[in-house]
Amino acid sequence: MVDAGRLLIVDDEESMLQMLSVVTSKGGYKVTLAHNGEEGLAVLEQEPFDLILCDLKMPRLNGHEFLKKTKELGIDAPIIMMSAYAAIEDAVEAMKGGAYDFITKPFKADEVLLTLGRAREHLRLRQENSLLRRQIDELQGGHGLDDMIAKSSIMLSFLKTVAKVAQYDTTVLITGESGTGKELVARGIHRQSRRADKPFLAVNCGGMPASLLESELFGYVKGAFTGAERDRNGIFQEANGGTLFLDEIGELPPEAQVKLLRVLQEREVRPVGGVRTVPVDVRVLAATARDLEEEVKAGRFREDLFYRINVIRLHVPPLRERMEDLPLLCARLLDRIAAKLDRQPPELLPATLAVLLRHCWPGNVRELENVLERAMVLAEGNVIMPEHLPENIVELPESCGTGIEKVLGTYSLKKGQREMERALIAQALSATGGNKSKAGLLLEISYPSLLSKMKEYGL
Repeated sequence: MVDAGRLLIVDDEESMLQMLSVVTSKGGYKVTLAHNGEEGLAVLEQEPFDLILCDLKMPRLNGHEFLKKTKELGIDAPIIMMSAYAAIEDAVEAMKGGAYDFITKPFKADEVLLTLGRAREHLRLRQENSLLRRQIDELQGGHGLDDMIAKSSIMLSFLKTVAKVAQYDTTVLITGESGTGKELVARGIHRQSRRADKPFLAVNCGGMPASLLESELFGYVKGAFTGAERDRNGIFQEANGGTLFLDEIGELPPEAQVKLLRVLQEREVRPVGGVRTVPVDVRVLAATARDLEEEVKAGRFREDLFYRINVIRLHVPPLRERMEDLPLLCARLLDRIAAKLDRQPPELLPATLAVLLRHCWPGNVRELENVLERAMVLAEGNVIMPEHLPENIVELPESCGTGIEKVLGTYSLKKGQREMERALIAQALSATGGNKSKAGLLLEISYPSLLSKMKEYGL
């Protein structure tokens, strides 16, 4: 018989205790009985339990009081309340008090086992999320970049390079698609550098008018233009001793490109309207989603400036190339979103994660964060289900496909089915870090079936 876990049943009716004991024992639970709330609390103080069934109406210590006491003791096992005197107010009060679910007497054996099964799945999800968060802490400690989450080989290799680059003052060009986290990389480089205790300033070169960009970057002197009533330092001077991140540098106007080149070469700035230069000690990190080589060929970006900023190039992998990181990213993003919304971090059903794993993510991590925030807002409880995701995520995007015969390498139904199965199993194993139990859940097949197919396909 499958071990379903340790179950505590609390009820003042002996007949109900015996009936529930028989039903749940047949369901694989190791059962302990308590005849009232006080006895139940005493048992809980002596040993841990995975699940708790508790009657609502009991003498000496009723179900609501029992629930309150368990929370005070720090017991987090899912608690299912039972009552023969069902009222909506009772159910609402129990759920507000922290109960996982509420069932009404009399109930069928299947109903009890089904509710306990849902609670077990809830507990398993909570434990998996806890494990994911521990993995996140361990991974962050490994490379020292707090906001960068990775376990995929491509991303671990990237972060290893980032850690090396951070030790030197070399100018770095960070490339990658929109939403991949280029500014996070820049901040990580700064935090791991010798300039970590100095300013880190970020400027979006495409986010302000060209007429203001030069004065913002390099400062100005009194009388340089209408409204310049006093001297003002530019961002380069404000970042002196630290790091300046120039995002979307490909959108820098030609006039500002000339001045930036001089700053990088001479390590000094000349404020707008000024005649004297001011020395600056700033490490420049630049980022772009554009192809700067093409911009140079088209005459929109200075070739000499390109070579000056392209000393070391770091290309951030898109999310579709690092899908193994997606479960970890989801855990981290849900924590962040929950803090912003002042809620407890929700849990992802395996079916929900399976949907997220098959999406192409053209908007990368930024798109993933937006999807998860939307799902959290729409989710009524503390579990995110597939129906909480946008339709374009649930429906497999056409952009992910390139022609089925190209993907499978054959028109044969028999061969194609084998190749499809093998590819899906390999992807599920990769996404779960080789955890066969989790992979089986994603694939929606039993553990023995997964082992058999892995052996068949040589995985």
